[in-house]
Amino acid sequence: MEKNRRIIETLLKLLGQDMFELQTLNDLFSMCRYIEEEDFDYAHEMNKIVKSNSALGAKELGSIEHYELYKKSLLFDAPHDFDSYLIYLEFDREPEKRFYLPRRKQLRTVVQAMQDLVDDKLDLVTVSMPPGTGKSTLGIYFLSWVIGRDPLRPNLASAHGSKLTRSFYDGVYELMTDPEYLYVDVFPLNRIVHTSAKDEEIHVNRKQRFPSLTCRSIDGSLTGATRCENILYADDLVKGIEEALSIERMNKLWEKYTNDLKSRKKQGAKEIHVATRWSVHDPIGRLEQQYGNDPRARFIVLPALNENDESNFDYPYGVGFDTAYYHDMRTNLDDLSWRALYMNQPIEREGLVFPVDDLNRYYELPQEEPDFIVSAVDTAEGGGDSTCMPVGYGYGTGDNLRVYIEDVVFDNGLPEVTDPLLINKLLDHMVQMSQFESNSAGGRTADVVQKGVKERGGITHITKKRTTQNKLTRIIVNSSYIKKHFYFKDESQYRPNDPYGRYIKELTTFTQAGKVKHDDAPDATTQLAEFIQSMEGNVVEIMKRPF
Repeated sequence: MEKNRRIIETLLKLLGQDMFELQTLNDLFSMCRYIEEEDFDYAHEMNKIVKSNSALGAKELGSIEHYELYKKSLLFDAPHDFDSYLIYLEFDREPEKRFYLPRRKQLRTVVQAMQDLVDDKLDLVTVSMPPGTGKSTLGIYFLSWVIGRDPLRPNLASAHGSKLTRSFYDGVYELMTDPEYLYVDVFPLNRIVHTSAKDEEIHVNRKQRFPSLTCRSIDGSLTGATRCENILYADDLVKGIEEALSIERMNKLWEKYTNDLKSRKKQGAKEIHVATRWSVHDPIGRLEQQYGNDPRARFIVLPALNENDESNFDYPYGVGFDTAYYHDMRTNLDDLSWRALYMNQPIEREGLVFPVDDLNRYYELPQEEPDFIVSAVDTAEGGGDSTCMPVGYGYGTGDNLRVYIEDVVFDNGLPEVTDPLLINKLLDHMVQMSQFESNSAGGRTADVVQKGVKERGGITHITKKRTTQNKLTRIIVNSSYIKKHFYFKDESQYRPNDPYGRYIKELTTFTQAGKVKHDDAPDATTQLAEFIQSMEGNVVEIMKRPF
């Protein structure tokens, strides 16, 4: 072996002088094939160089010889490397008809996780992605690959219904039999010996009690029908929103999964879940709670939009979804569905503190002069937090009090951006009193804003208050008061992505579970409620507008 390594090192030196030299690349590839049995890992590590250099040579030089070598090097890796398998399987297809290459950049993370599952680096993988982004098709390709690698080890694929599991069966069968795919090249010794469309079973090389692949819905009969020795693949176990909204049905689904599906696994079998998320109580959510800190579990989340509000799935050839498409979906969907289905941020609707339907709404302010105009400010503390200031127009007192949230500042910018926004809003609405939370940067902000308001002739008197009570407790305690006395603009009066829309979105998705990433909107609204309550009895006299 030492002699072979010296030869390879010599070839690598030659490639350092000319990375595209065809004879050297061919010699290196021949050495990879020659030493594979003796030193598998080293052979395939060296083949990575052959693959990359020949692929680049084919592109840069327009060389058919490099192109053919690239194909051979892919085939060499394909039985062992899922990424190479995916590329090689469709090598002869027209570029626009291929599934993987147009989506490779986005799906590479998932492909690597699937590879790590097979390589025994992981025991559990979950993948959360929006609808139509290729997750289920990738799962079908994965099943065809693991069957090819070890056809006598039974695999089990499940979903919420038989139509979906039938698509798994049909998809795997097509990949293995359609000459458009190069499956036979990769696994030339494998033959399908028996299939059953009725039972959704595929037997490879030998008909045995438990098939190479069984596809069966979670509501179907699993007991005695199969066992899983290799891969348990679960795809969209939740039927839809109606099921997801019921905690009772989520509990029953979890019982079905643990009692009927997971119990089919034999020791050592791996598990992968692919889904569009609906609920924090769905199987992926519960698996994350159970195995979230397990180093042999990986939880992949790929949202529709990235941190720049741009599409993560704008695939070539028009097979994906551009930014405009997702923005339109966000506008037309209710916020909770958007966050769950497309951003993989499921919210427990039953635990919402301010459900959309519980909010009082208004189209315009009353005609009469308000009794007071006040605001409260929750300043940003970093980590993507927003500076939030709702401006409330108050009418009446006691049980008859109505506070109209006429405007907001809701911005995650730096102080040099948010400070002027606060000053301008206080001046625009002639806010009489404003309270700033001073636990963090609020004290500094209050001083800066007070100075700015005075310099421009404003009337706002700013106070500071430190809060010691638990934030969640404060929000929940004041939620009834807010839902009774506060009025928010009708949805027709603002756009979803303007400051008021984002404020409402954060307010209405805040949950008692305490797992919402940001809580600036409910916190600032609670501060405003506490501020108004602290002034009750003196509100009319002290806060009456002076004009």
